[in-house]
Amino acid sequence: MGQPIVIDEPIAVAARGRANSLAEVIVGAVGDRSARGIAAAVGRLISAGELAVHTRLPTVRELSRELGVSPTTVSEAWQSLAAVGAIDARGRQGTYVRQPTGPSSPRRYRRVTEGPGRFALDLSTGTPDPALLPDLGPVIARVNRQSLTSSYLDQPVLPQLAERVRADWPFVPEELTMVDGAMDALDRVAGVVVRLGDRVVVEHPTFPPLLDLLELLGAEVIGVDLDEQGMRADALAAQLQHGVKAVFLQPRAHNPTGVTLTAQRGAELAAVLAGAVEPGGAGGPAGRGAASGPRGETIIVEDDHSGDIASGALVSLGAWLPHRTVHIRSYSKSHGPDLRLAAVGGAGEVVSAVANRRLLGPGWSSRILQAVLLEMLGHQPTIDAVAAARIEYAARRAAVSRVLADAGVGFTGTDGINLWMQVADERSALLTLAAQGIGAAPGEPFMVRDDTPSLRVTVGLIDHDLQASAHRLAAAAGNQPTRRGQR
Repeated sequence: MGQPIVIDEPIAVAARGRANSLAEVIVGAVGDRSARGIAAAVGRLISAGELAVHTRLPTVRELSRELGVSPTTVSEAWQSLAAVGAIDARGRQGTYVRQPTGPSSPRRYRRVTEGPGRFALDLSTGTPDPALLPDLGPVIARVNRQSLTSSYLDQPVLPQLAERVRADWPFVPEELTMVDGAMDALDRVAGVVVRLGDRVVVEHPTFPPLLDLLELLGAEVIGVDLDEQGMRADALAAQLQHGVKAVFLQPRAHNPTGVTLTAQRGAELAAVLAGAVEPGGAGGPAGRGAASGPRGETIIVEDDHSGDIASGALVSLGAWLPHRTVHIRSYSKSHGPDLRLAAVGGAGEVVSAVANRRLLGPGWSSRILQAVLLEMLGHQPTIDAVAAARIEYAARRAAVSRVLADAGVGFTGTDGINLWMQVADERSALLTLAAQGIGAAPGEPFMVRDDTPSLRVTVGLIDHDLQASAHRLAAAAGNQPTRRGQR
């Protein structure tokens, strides 16, 4: 038999001391002792470099004892961090910090998009009516006669397009670039601004792919309620007290609610944000100055996805806080989804970081498509078609809204192609509509937290039998909820 293993007592004591010290660091960083709060706090420590890669974390039992919570709560926090690749559980060897890799599936987005194509009247898609899009034929023919270079060394944005877009921007942007649609813009901006564990505010409810994206980045996502004027300023102010890295909002024709930000509410939000500075100073950890924004202040990211088919006036917080606002203008719903173009303009540090990072990937968005968009923005028949679509969408929405209001069905907003409709039970309402050949999007994927059961209905796609379709929606909304345990 071999010699017994003797553990050096001073070394063992030192190891316990390091473990206790690490647990104390984590305990000191945790404000919210829920699983989500613990995961976010540890995520912030990892992002800040205070928990370095390969650091062994305290055991679930040790940390639960220090925090005064159940081991199950800490275990759930560890599972959340493992889902974004921030930690690596190695069984009896312990749990270690690793580089985040992100979850593998956009679960919310898939729940909203799994239904399209199965219904005679599919109101689940959130997409524009193809019949109301401008005719690309004449515009493409005009562009085809132009001399378009194909050099890798040309500017990423056509100078004439940049000039045209700047002239219509809601504030003077410090920098401007073009990317491949609104979601590409949100992805690239979030990649610059948001790090693991950062607290990020979104509207509640909001667009599911944005929630998937922020969860992939390991952010702590906080939903702030809307009312008929936009995001509530008092609720935002309460969250800013605890430090917020970024605020994501849709200034008009909000998806899913149809709310458009008013000028009064825009001024209130800007006033609240004017006093908000991200804790930790100007630059944060080395190499991340751009992510914190100018002077470490909370960055505002605006997604104007509906553009010119929205009826409401555009109110941008960039009018008050231009150096902290990144505004995204998409042309997909107004001019054509396959244009795959969105302009990103505003805070110079963030927009420049987006443009510079793209140089190492796609480099630029197709200049041919940019030329098509430039032509459309000055083409009178296209301008007239977009204006006609805006009027038609407003009429369709108004007709459905009247029927729902008369039936006592709750709904929100006044703008855009989507309507947020309250229902007695989400599953029952979806099944009732499906039995009549109508598709709608379930409300749960749009929600940051549990709330009133609702459906998102793309009323802009109802191109005939408006009254009959609206009455079917109203009837489905009033279904009695299934009893617990029933399927």
